[in-house]
Amino acid sequence: MERAVFVYTTYPSLVEAETAGRALVEQRLAACVNILPRMISHYRWQGAVERGEEAVMLIKTRAALADAVRAAVKAGHSYSTPAILVLPVESVDQTYLAWILAETEPSASRSGAG
Repeated sequence: MERAVFVYTTYPSLVEAETAGRALVEQRLAACVNILPRMISHYRWQGAVERGEEAVMLIKTRAALADAVRAAVKAGHSYSTPAILVLPVESVDQTYLAWILAETEPSASRSGAG
């Protein structure tokens, strides 16, 4: 049985995150994306500690699509080194899993869950 995964990434702006997220759903690489705006990040980059405001995106997809999602995020991202983490889902409601799987099939019909 196919598993669900979350793909975690961040974007420098809400606009970029929304554009990328919508494309992932339209391409059926994700059943849903959740975008959380205005996260504050502190990180080390090129020898200095930096601070930035970012938007977090959680991408809900099937495990078999994780590499395709990673490639799509990386290809369209403005960061040279975007955070892209694939997180396994330990447990999921079976009805919700069925929806994720259906919405990430190329010929799936929309059911309206989020």
